[in-house]
Amino acid sequence: MKVRKNDTVVVIGGKDRGKKGKVRRALPEKESVVVEGLNMIKRHSRAGRAARQAGIIELEAPLHVSKVMLLCDKCNKPTRVGSRVLEDGKKVRICRLCQEVID
Repeated sequence: MKVRKNDTVVVIGGKDRGKKGKVRRALPEKESVVVEGLNMIKRHSRAGRAARQAGIIELEAPLHVSKVMLLCDKCNKPTRVGSRVLEDGKKVRICRLCQEVID
């Protein structure tokens, strides 16, 4: 997966198309990401023994990684992600549009 935690992404499909957000969690085993404030769902919660409140709670559901594109910091556009090996042997992600190093 080429999208990591704390990346800024743009949703390219679904009900939240066009919205931007920060990746809160990356789930590589499910090929999904959780973006803060996007893909909100409602869950009915029963009261527990502790301080958990009963009622309807809203939380973020995972989005498939194919529905999001990484937002490049340099050119500020949604881009595909490539990789390059630097001279010191470190592998980095690059923007396919402006060829700048992302991380």
